[in-house]
Amino acid sequence: MNNNTKSYELIYVILNFGMGSKVYRFARNLGIKRGMIILGKGTVKSPFLEFLGITDVRKEIVLMVCESSKINDIVPQIVDNFNIDKPNKGILFTIPIKDFYDLQNNGKKYVSEKVNKNGGAKNTMYDAIFVVVDKGKAEFVVEAANEAGAKGGTIIHARGAGEYEIEKIFSMEIEPEKDIVLIILKKELTDAVVNSIKEKLDIEKEGGGIIFVQEVDQAYGIL
Repeated sequence: MNNNTKSYELIYVILNFGMGSKVYRFARNLGIKRGMIILGKGTVKSPFLEFLGITDVRKEIVLMVCESSKINDIVPQIVDNFNIDKPNKGILFTIPIKDFYDLQNNGKKYVSEKVNKNGGAKNTMYDAIFVVVDKGKAEFVVEAANEAGAKGGTIIHARGAGEYEIEKIFSMEIEPEKDIVLIILKKELTDAVVNSIKEKLDIEKEGGGIIFVQEVDQAYGIL
């Protein structure tokens, strides 16, 4: 019997620059033991920012592994303490993890149990779309997504301080000079947004990019 079999989820928190370490420190005090902070930029349009000549805003993405049994205790405390359910304070969502390897503990493998024990589909309201493209094409992904009803996204540059961690956490090889666009949206918009991105960026062409979609368990701060 595998003593490391539990259910785990990945908590994503997208915040304005400078807030990531505060959230991570707070979460560690609540019992979170594994996490990291990645730099990105937001793409939601603001007439005021455009008037000032600022077309994107630096963001920090905090990724934390949490036992599913603790999610309903830890997540509301993070949301309440940092007002994430209020406008323009950030976005928090959670995604189930199949299994993960603890690189800080000699590569110990943790195999996740089925999160949904009933065997049926979860009644989730949101999806997370991840799009991996060559550097410089991320803005076109966001534009195509917005045309299909999305309200923006977060761009993660898969090179530099966070490259190794991004590669491991997404379980895929991310070569240098790649961008990852993360879009959170209501499930009914997913097909239209994915099709728009595929059509406008030739994703299905060899080397065109990668798209994958994951169901979101909990979501806060999404308009």
